[in-house]
Amino acid sequence: MKRNILAFIAVMLTVCISAQQSQAQLKRFSIGPYVEGGFPTGDFSNSHKSGFGVGLGADVKLVAGLTAVGSVGFMYFKGKSDNNISYASVKAIPVRLGLRYNLISILYVKAEGGTVNFTGDYNNGMGALFAPGIGIRLLGLDVEGKYEAWFKDGTHGFFGLKAGYNF
Repeated sequence: MKRNILAFIAVMLTVCISAQQSQAQLKRFSIGPYVEGGFPTGDFSNSHKSGFGVGLGADVKLVAGLTAVGSVGFMYFKGKSDNNISYASVKAIPVRLGLRYNLISILYVKAEGGTVNFTGDYNNGMGALFAPGIGIRLLGLDVEGKYEAWFKDGTHGFFGLKAGYNF
């Protein structure tokens, strides 16, 4: 997992340095923080409450309308207690890479894949993730609705609402 995060950071730094050196007239690279809320579905909703997360996202315009995106973050879902059964809270570090396509100037669809590293007492280890979404990006403000599924010992799915600002 540390290798994935280090590789992601190295790629983002390389792209950032390249973007600064090129001094292109059109802004092709942006980076910024985000916050998100997660609302579990299916079996995950039986064992965990709504969660929240923070992270850092970046994107690089490839061609007109198509952008490569990536992010690394931290998500937390508090475990529920039911009938003398207490579920451990989920602490996870998702690393996502994907593509965003602008349908019109501010409306986009996005698909991301990647890895999720579970930490803490719940389901330790690494799994895969897939996250399709739809959003609006106006100037630097980015608001997205998505469904994200984590695959490790079953599916941990949730609807998410993500808001960020890219510089």
